[in-house]
Amino acid sequence: MEAIEKPPWTRIPYDIYTDPEIYRREQERIFSGPTWNYVALAAEIPAPGDFKLTEIGEKPVVVVRDRSGAIRVLENRCAHRGVQLCRQPYGNAKTFQCPYHLWTYQLDGKLIGVTLRKGIDGKGGYGPDFDPAEHGLRALRVAERRGVVFASFCDDVEPLDDYLTPMTIEYFDRVFDGRELRVLGYHRQRIEGNWKLMVENIRDSYHAGLLHVFLVSFGLFRLDQPGKGYVDASGRHCVQAGERRTGELASEAMSEVSTFRANLKLEGGEMLRPVPEFPGRETVCIQPIWPNLILQRQSNTVAMRQIVTRGPSAFELHWTFFGYAGDDDELTTRRLRQANLMGPAGYVSIDDTEVIEMTQRGVAPYPEAEGFLELGGTGVESADYTVTENTVRAFHKMYREIMEL
Repeated sequence: MEAIEKPPWTRIPYDIYTDPEIYRREQERIFSGPTWNYVALAAEIPAPGDFKLTEIGEKPVVVVRDRSGAIRVLENRCAHRGVQLCRQPYGNAKTFQCPYHLWTYQLDGKLIGVTLRKGIDGKGGYGPDFDPAEHGLRALRVAERRGVVFASFCDDVEPLDDYLTPMTIEYFDRVFDGRELRVLGYHRQRIEGNWKLMVENIRDSYHAGLLHVFLVSFGLFRLDQPGKGYVDASGRHCVQAGERRTGELASEAMSEVSTFRANLKLEGGEMLRPVPEFPGRETVCIQPIWPNLILQRQSNTVAMRQIVTRGPSAFELHWTFFGYAGDDDELTTRRLRQANLMGPAGYVSIDDTEVIEMTQRGVAPYPEAEGFLELGGTGVESADYTVTENTVRAFHKMYREIMEL
């Protein structure tokens, strides 16, 4: 019997998680390539001079609101000798000054001060051909949609709305609907695994109904509930969404799920009582936006998860939890309470951290081996069910094309 040839994206070569050359190419083609990278919420820098440090891939940048109110994203390195300009994660500044040789920059990156530019007593200094306009901080392209700020190193990247695609925008705008945002707090964690394992994990609805005892037992996400895995045509972005169903398992097949605990009880059941506030019936919606953002809505807690790479075998997750300026105290308390599902020690997210690190330890010694992606077939199209790896396959199809694997 002749074997049926499977599409290449149904296999994952394990060396993509460990090879330093592949990682270097990712920094060049993905994070510094024609992509829009999430960098901040505009609500984090509300006033002129407010700034935030962040990274795109592994390149440090400063997100700052200049004196005109415009948001700028600047490389965090002096144009003279490359010294890091900003060290505080947040703050307010009138200018940026290098601590090494005191070069000074406006908030838009323009060089406005060079100490001893003309030397002392006519000796030393810079020559008459030195032009400060040629030595400003590199400014990235910036785009904002409804209070969410993106930046790109690529000068000819497509417009942000085209990049996001209508499918992404539909769900994105359910959260960012024009209400003023209010930042509630932050988590930050380091995970000892390749950053793409996080991308796969968040696209993988299959594991969510198996690994997470909390989600399964309390009905926040189960594979017998109505769910979907939508993929945009490019494969860059997707939406994983589901509706909560409480009570006993709704299908015989779910009896195979050993992580379901029918008798599990929770002290303080308020965490399990979300209130409807967004369009649609979904009670959980996880939206990966390529390459570094995960927009998370679980019950009433909403957050941005930003992926920051730390070499082939580690990455950081920077969580920004938020609500809306019009929220009353009761809703804010509900958001904060439900935020305990997520983050480094979250009832749910702690499982992902552990399994990602276990995966890295499992694949690292076997770069010649490969993973298997055929749950639900071999296609990369959207699906109105969750027992499938369609969105993970769509990611690997797109990734192979970018990386020319």
